[in-house]
Amino acid sequence: MLCAVYKSSKKQETYLYVPGRDDFSKVPEALLKTFGTPVFLMIMPLKKDRELARVDIHKLRTELKIKGFYLQLPPPTENLLKIHLQQQNVD
Repeated sequence: MLCAVYKSSKKQETYLYVPGRDDFSKVPEALLKTFGTPVFLMIMPLKKDRELARVDIHKLRTELKIKGFYLQLPPPTENLLKIHLQQQNVD
């Protein structure tokens, strides 16, 4: 299975995976509006044994088959003040 990967022109670290290059037919219009103009990155094979940095390969394959796309959002930002205060309370 192959998929095309696009990055968002509006949101940092936000990626859209679709089953074929420029195949946005299953992606909701509202999502594309928020995502911005998709910037093509690559065509990628989705082998079952492949590991990706921030995406579970099995979830990605399932979402592509069921929904026709997969949206990867950025990881949550760390609240450094909260972490610092927690560390202060431990000491």
